[in-house]
Amino acid sequence: MALKDRIADEMKAALLGGNRFEGETLRNLRAAILNEEVAQNKRDVGLSDQEIEKVIVREVKKRNESAKLYRDNNRPELAEPEENEAAVLAKFLPEQMSEADIRALVESKVTELGVNDPSAMGQVIGAVKQTAGNTADGALIAAIVKETLAK
Repeated sequence: MALKDRIADEMKAALLGGNRFEGETLRNLRAAILNEEVAQNKRDVGLSDQEIEKVIVREVKKRNESAKLYRDNNRPELAEPEENEAAVLAKFLPEQMSEADIRALVESKVTELGVNDPSAMGQVIGAVKQTAGNTADGALIAAIVKETLAK
């Protein structure tokens, strides 16, 4: 089943089952997917599952950043809904790589590319992201690459 169809089915099930929070969160996700389809001029053909995963990653990142800002400003009552929305959306992402797996991938890409100075950070991050896809957090990749190239 296509990811877009799975999201639609789960949204309907949540709304019919009385879980208004999850239903509204998934409705907002569908709107974000539609916006991306229009922006990429793919309204008729739709986005691929991988492109939809990128939209979900972006939406989860937004929620997590908002929650962090709320927590930093001592507003936990506003942070909780953002964190709950991020959890609902994260169900549609592939299993995330562990930090150890990302470190191993970064080490192999650094060796493969033959670089060892921080000026090549973007090149290494790009290579790692291309291999990892949506299974690894971009901020974590960047931090590990920076740490690795600083050695």
